[in-house]
Amino acid sequence: MFFVATATARNRPDWHGEDVLAVLAPGQGAQKPGMLTPWLELPGAESFFRWAGAIADADLLELGTAGDAEAIKDTAVTQPLVVAMSLFVARELGGLPGPVAHSPHAGRDVVITGHSVGELTAAALAGVLSVEAAIALTAVRGRAMARSCAQTPTGMSAVLGGEPDEVLAALERHGLTPANMNGGGQVVAAGSLDALAALKADPPTKARIVPLPVAGAFHTSYMASARAELEALVGGLSPADPSRLLLSNADGAAVSSGAEALSRLVSQVTSPVRFDACLSTLRDLGVTAALELAPAGALSGLAKREWKGADIEVLALSGPADLDRARDLIDAERGRAEAEHQPDWRVVVSPARGTVSPADVAEGTHLSAGTPLATVHSRREEVNVSAGYDGVLAEWLVAEGDRVDAGDPLARLYPEVSE
Repeated sequence: MFFVATATARNRPDWHGEDVLAVLAPGQGAQKPGMLTPWLELPGAESFFRWAGAIADADLLELGTAGDAEAIKDTAVTQPLVVAMSLFVARELGGLPGPVAHSPHAGRDVVITGHSVGELTAAALAGVLSVEAAIALTAVRGRAMARSCAQTPTGMSAVLGGEPDEVLAALERHGLTPANMNGGGQVVAAGSLDALAALKADPPTKARIVPLPVAGAFHTSYMASARAELEALVGGLSPADPSRLLLSNADGAAVSSGAEALSRLVSQVTSPVRFDACLSTLRDLGVTAALELAPAGALSGLAKREWKGADIEVLALSGPADLDRARDLIDAERGRAEAEHQPDWRVVVSPARGTVSPADVAEGTHLSAGTPLATVHSRREEVNVSAGYDGVLAEWLVAEGDRVDAGDPLARLYPEVSE
């Protein structure tokens, strides 16, 4: 059974597993017209998407089969469609969201991570949220972000290739944000449409600019009102602690509690996606195979480029014909006991580019979740950074006035673990 294979949530960078299977959950931008049609031949598919559509208050079945490129660009409905599609394919592979016992298991150790809204899929598959809660929260997220998009005309473009420093300098020159650091030589720029047009007209050397089919500048300050809506809502949820190894695309670190996972799901709306960090962590963990859930293709391509030369099989589940190979990968190496490891430390990262002012907190101080740690001053705003969980400030990695990019490390925290 898929996802009966488990690994305790931990983040020791020196740990290497054996036969570790990565599950990648795609985000918005992976959608294609008619992407749902081939999956409807499977028993129960139509009723699943009608049920998911009822939860999301959207006709996901119609959207996924007959919706044109413009229709599936609508953030309000596309996000729940992408998440529902990934969850359905996981179910076909035997995935049963919800807590699982940490005991000897059959199959590979599983590490789960999602890109942007795909983190809600990942949260469900790691047992943090129920399928119903994940789809409902995704629908709220999509509608809130659609309202934010309507406030100011913005968008996103992929920057493919180029020297990393030159690419980031070009984005800063045009007043754009590196909203997604995807790895594989891809950075996604976000901001005003005029600024994106100027970037396309004057791209960095050896870089290609590709506009993305999204409705606005996701993962930037333009989404502040959407983040506020989600913050006002999530207090009504009761997340469970991850029962499988779950990586956050804020920094590639493992998430140890349901509360932290939920907090990161909210903060990611205005914070950059560091999928490059997730791919790096997966490689460090000894991943030997990776499955990208449907609608697949984008994350598989990134993984193949980032892991070039590594002996890692990457499978994009593009249609029902790919299910048998996916099951073969899941069934490999049955009968091993699960790995055990606990988080030693995690890195607090900057959510934006700017100048940092660390809080007056001494190393070795015990902190509660929510304790202010730093302020990042950018040209447009000041962004506050807080501790995401109870822990001990182990080490400052920046000093007053240091320049930081989105995703740069600010401090190390040792989580406090209950005995």
